[in-house]
Amino acid sequence: MPTFNLKINNKKHTVDTDADTPLLWVLRDEINLVGTKYGCGIGQCGACTIHVDGSAMRSCLLQVSQAEGKNITTIEGLSEEGDHPVQKAWLEHDVPQCGYCQSGQIMNAAAFLKENPNPTDEDIETAMDGNICRCGTYTRIKKAIKTASKL
Repeated sequence: MPTFNLKINNKKHTVDTDADTPLLWVLRDEINLVGTKYGCGIGQCGACTIHVDGSAMRSCLLQVSQAEGKNITTIEGLSEEGDHPVQKAWLEHDVPQCGYCQSGQIMNAAAFLKENPNPTDEDIETAMDGNICRCGTYTRIKKAIKTASKL
């Protein structure tokens, strides 16, 4: 079985797994970073969103072999104290209902705001399209992103 060296949340990890193993399963099953969730397995829901070299990506679609040499950030590594502006805004607006999709929502929003720190409502809707919330907290998500853009 091949060995892969990964940099996740500024820590080095070595895993032995098949090259085509989805990074999602390596994160959850091999490294025990379970904040990244499995939703659909086909990149459509966004629950598994992480940052790869600063860009939001669906970890269910990314093979471990494609992640080697990249800087990977999961929800656990977004901020040590949970005080990233998006996380703070999420709490302020009481965004989570069931909470299952929230790590993916937060990771997508954080990457988006890094690229567009002063978004319009339309920018937010476009950027967050594809991150599904079964509870329908989209209005609170949009408000939280607007608040985070000011922090």
